[in-house]
Amino acid sequence: MKRRKFRGSASTATAAFMIVPRHVLGGPGYTPPSDKLNIACVGVGGKGKSDIVSVSSQNIVAYCDVDDTQMQSFVKHAKKEAADQPHVLQKFEKGKKYRDFRKMLDMEKNIDAITISTPDHTHAVIAMMAMKMGKHVFCQKPLTHTVYEARILAETAKEMKVITQMGNQGHASETARLINEWIQDGAIGDVKEVHCWTNRPIWPQGIEPPKEVPSVPPSLDWDLWLGPASWRTYHPAYVPFAWRGWIDFGTGAIGDK
Repeated sequence: MKRRKFRGSASTATAAFMIVPRHVLGGPGYTPPSDKLNIACVGVGGKGKSDIVSVSSQNIVAYCDVDDTQMQSFVKHAKKEAADQPHVLQKFEKGKKYRDFRKMLDMEKNIDAITISTPDHTHAVIAMMAMKMGKHVFCQKPLTHTVYEARILAETAKEMKVITQMGNQGHASETARLINEWIQDGAIGDVKEVHCWTNRPIWPQGIEPPKEVPSVPPSLDWDLWLGPASWRTYHPAYVPFAWRGWIDFGTGAIGDK
């Protein structure tokens, strides 16, 4: 074989090697970082913790929460969950921390998708901004605070051609799909009666608006927490958990289920 022909063959072989997909070289089940989504998570307290863990197989590039206490609680939770998995904790620690979701979306240009795990009244404004920027969205239930907001979001998702999902927990599982198929196929006949049970509400409802005006905790940005809601003074009767019992912020037991 002449030298020139050998070099040509070697170059071709090298080029073929260079374009082998990274997941092939990484072994079975390996997903290269370039094939993963860059996800930002808005709301890290409560349901936000499990939502973040659910997407931890991807690249989590940023976290956002208006309450530093919630952020600290999440970090503590992540450390506990990752006690036996140091690589998981490292992944959590790499994400940048923000208070304002608008600043986060403006600053983090590489975001592909976001999770939204905030009080009901802020779902629509966060999801709308993200979708308008071409980001895919996972938003916790209820999708919005009002029916009008839900319709506008649906129109925007279609217009922007983004992938969206509402966090219905078990309703997105295989078992729920099977039940739907059985009923639709008539496997149990016509459904004439349905029994359901819930332990909600597990927060105060039907109480008078508080008259006290306590100081806002230094860890909380009250303006950002209120978001699109009408102004009112801070009170622990609203945040961090009891907001579901107030129409300006939540949708009660129905929205929670």
